[in-house]
Amino acid sequence: MIELSWHGRVAVVTLDRPDKHNALNVELCRLIEAAMTEAAEGRAIVLTGNGRSFCSGADLDEVYTADFREALYGMLHAVTDAPVPVVAAIDGAAIGAGTQLAIAADFRVVAPRARFAVPTARIGLAVDPWTIRRLALLAGNGVARRLLLACDQIDAEAALAGGLADLAGTTEEAVAWAQQMAELAPLTQAYSKRVLNEVFEPEFDELLDKRLHEAFEGCWASEDFAEGRRSRTEKRPPVFQGR
Repeated sequence: MIELSWHGRVAVVTLDRPDKHNALNVELCRLIEAAMTEAAEGRAIVLTGNGRSFCSGADLDEVYTADFREALYGMLHAVTDAPVPVVAAIDGAAIGAGTQLAIAADFRVVAPRARFAVPTARIGLAVDPWTIRRLALLAGNGVARRLLLACDQIDAEAALAGGLADLAGTTEEAVAWAQQMAELAPLTQAYSKRVLNEVFEPEFDELLDKRLHEAFEGCWASEDFAEGRRSRTEKRPPVFQGR
């Protein structure tokens, strides 16, 4: 489900589950996390997906489990914490956890058919405060609200205009850009990345962090969460009650 290849000092980590549109399950999350450790031995990393999607999101057969959440967030932080530049090359859908994976990278290169969405409110799920903050920092408050509150989809053009994406291009062009980064001073890059992460994404105040995570956990423990799961099993639209 993962292919790791090398282009000089650039590692290319490819999600290879095209029959499921590269949907994330526990196994794939853990494979990506492990691949990031190996890939970080190079000078830059490109994340991409095989087939028509970058990553269609969480595998709904596993998303409702505690193991999946642990594996997902472990993987996302492995991407963000990698000491080398990470470029996500997005050709096709980056939905839900796919958008989370894309924004965990340092840069996003989008092909014309790239699209982003975080439709958690359609199924009674929630993403953690770190994801929401990072999304708003990258894409701006307006785009973040469109994705999270309206469950709109953002195409490549809108992603570029709003700052969610950095460059238009193919996976090959993303690799070429990463190769340029691989020629730069790695200690300086690692230092700069660490400062950027810590200055622009500081830890929340302890009390605020507690309240936000209580609200996050409340979504996962709610009747609406259970209704979203039931409606999928029963193949009908969910009816949410706000409790």
